[in-house]
Formats: sequence, structure tokens, C-alpha cells
Amino acid sequence: MDIRSLAIHGGANGDPYTGAVTVPIYQTSTYAQKSIGQHKGFEYSRTGNPTREVLEKLIAELEEGYRGFAFGSGMAAISSVLMLLKSGDHILVSDDVYGGTFRVIDKVFKNFDLEYDFINTSDIAKVRDSIKDNTKMIYIETPTNPLMKLTSIHAIAEIAKEKGILTVVDNTFATPYLQRPITQGADIVLHSATKYLGGHSDLVAGLVVVNNEELGNRMHFIQNAVGAILGPFDSWLLIKGIRTLPIRMDRHCENAEQIVSWLSKQSWVKKIYYPGYNDSQDVLSSQMSKAGGMISFEVDSEATVEKVLSNLKVITLAESLGGIESLISVPAKMTHASIPEEIREKIGITNRLIRLSVGIEYVEDIIKDLDISLK
Repeated sequence: MDIRSLAIHGGANGDPYTGAVTVPIYQTSTYAQKSIGQHKGFEYSRTGNPTREVLEKLIAELEEGYRGFAFGSGMAAISSVLMLLKSGDHILVSDDVYGGTFRVIDKVFKNFDLEYDFINTSDIAKVRDSIKDNTKMIYIETPTNPLMKLTSIHAIAEIAKEKGILTVVDNTFATPYLQRPITQGADIVLHSATKYLGGHSDLVAGLVVVNNEELGNRMHFIQNAVGAILGPFDSWLLIKGIRTLPIRMDRHCENAEQIVSWLSKQSWVKKIYYPGYNDSQDVLSSQMSKAGGMISFEVDSEATVEKVLSNLKVITLAESLGGIESLISVPAKMTHASIPEEIREKIGITNRLIRLSVGIEYVEDIIKDLDISLK
């Protein structure tokens, strides 16, 4: 089934008990048992819930993986994946990574003796040279947040498999509609489902998909043991969001391409970060169907940043991304403020960098908001 149909019909078609077309919200904590251990597949909603199960099956099908898991946030999903590691293990992480990911590794997991290096994972030779005897995971974002760098998932997975290392891909920006990392060789794919998958800025959630039974059993143990699960109502909302993912992503991408073209003609825009725009066109064409709806661009001064932000009528100044509405932010002062300034400056996350999550509004209205010449 094509992914445009699978997004609508995957997971489950309605409710087998009542015939309801929409999956119900099973707002319950526990389930009656006929006798000890005899039940209808559910015992306690931390371990499993019918609404959450439909969502987990849906994301596994969309990502072409073995098993899916739904968590209370993207960071809960990331943290649970990192719990696959043990004290003394080493992880390689994309240097241009979401600030929350940097923070949880650098401020939390290092307290449990997890070793880590943040490197440019787009440089395959650098990745190979950075692997240590105790390296157990390579964690990549592609496209990265916020500089939109692309990493060849296939190339990373090949290196990792040679060494018995897990490949983990944060697929939040691309979504399974544009990119399916497991088909490229990744072991685990994860999402901040708060973003494009939910799509309406009305929930916080995280999703994980694994590629085999052994990883599935380990992730389920962690999910159940830690309990960072997604509740049934948010699971239901997320299913509804995913049902419209393909049509939304088509508009996000279409609008973004037009905005990139317009930005490229503005004298105050000094650099544009958009997948495949400056380089890595070969990586883009090999693993993504389109470049997505996220754009970052560096302007000529911090005064210009303020001028852009003060001109907004359609675009909203806010953290997060991937909603139907356009959202704008300054990563160095917002989403990536937890990364030390010297590291931000070194990799290019300056105070002059603006990140735009392109919504599905009429594109000319978005461009008018960005056009400082209209002030």
C-alpha cells in the first residue's frame, strides 16, 4: 500500500468491537481478567493500551520497521533509546543536534558514565575515525536541527554494522513520508511526534521504531519499566494527525521551496540552510523524496533579526516546529540555548541565525511577513 493510503488505513481500521470508524479513546488504567493471567491482551495501561497500540502499529508500518513505541515526549523517546546503553559505553552524536538532545546527554547521561563525542556525522571518514572500542551507538539527525546538514544513513549503517554498533536516526524533520531510515539500514528511528506527525501544535509525544524482535523486546522492557508512555487521549490525537501527514507535507515542501527561492534574492540574507541547497544533493536524492519544510537562514546583523521578528502578522514567534502554522525562532537564544556559546558559534548556530518552520498558509502571506522592505 502506498504511504499516502497507509497513513489513513494503517495501524487499525476502526474498532473491531463496535465497528466505529475512528479508533476509540480507551481511557482506562486497568483491565478485567477472567482468571490470573487470562486476559484479552491487556493488563495495565502502562504496559499496553488499545489506543496506544494502534498508534504504535501505525508508526511501525509507516517506517517499515518491526515494532513501534509511543512515549510522553520526544525527549522521553530519546532518553529511553539511550537507556539501551550501559555505563562505560561510547556514543557518537551529530554535532548540529537539537539542544534538548545535547542537554540530556551532556548533563544527565554523562552522570552515569556514558561517554560521547559530538562530531560532524556528514563526514563519513570522520565518523569512521571517531569510533572507539567501546562505541555502541551512532546517533544522527538528518536533516540536522537547525543547520539542515544531511548524513548518508546508508553509509553510517554500513560502518556501524561492520563494528556491531547501533545506528539511531532522529527522523523528526523528514517524517516517514519523506524518508524511511530503516530501509536505509538504520536499527532505530525516532521522532518528536509533537512536530510534523501531530501537525497541529496540540500535543507532546515521542515515537520509536526498531527493526528487529530483539530490539523490540528490549525497548518494550524499558518503556514498561520506566513508564514514560503516551496517554490514550494524546495517542488518539496523534493518530488523527498522522492521517493527514502526506497532504500536509506536500504543502509544507511546496511552500518551503518557494520561500527558499525568494530568500536567495534578498541582500540581507547571507546564507541559506536547506537540505540539498548548498551541497549534499546526492545524499538528498538517495534517501529523501523532497527536502522538507524547515529552513534556516543567516542574516547580516542582529538588528536585521529584530526587524524580521517585529514584522510578523502570519508567522508566530515560538519554539517547536512542524505545525500547520508557520513558526519562527532564533535557535541560539531559544531551542539551542542549552548548548554552550563557544560550541554554538563553532558549528554555525550564531545569534544571526533564524529558523523557519514553514506552515501550510498561502505562501505569499508568509513571504510578506519576511519581507523587511515592506516595513
